[in-house]
Amino acid sequence: MQIFVNGEPKTVAEGTTAQQLVEQLELTGKRIAMERNQSIVPRSQYAQTELREGDRIEIIHAVGGG
Repeated sequence: MQIFVNGEPKTVAEGTTAQQLVEQLELTGKRIAMERNQSIVPRSQYAQTELREGDRIEIIHAVGGG
């Protein structure tokens, strides 16, 4: 199925969860925030959040500095 990640089309398997997407994007352990169709997905819900055809995912990386 096709979803959009930060505006770019991405093909993922049916039943892919937000957690699996994070793993596929090699973002495990990184400080990120995820939005699905303009709603924040709490990190505690990534494993239970199943993605659907056409979902629009935005992922923001926290960057340290000072």
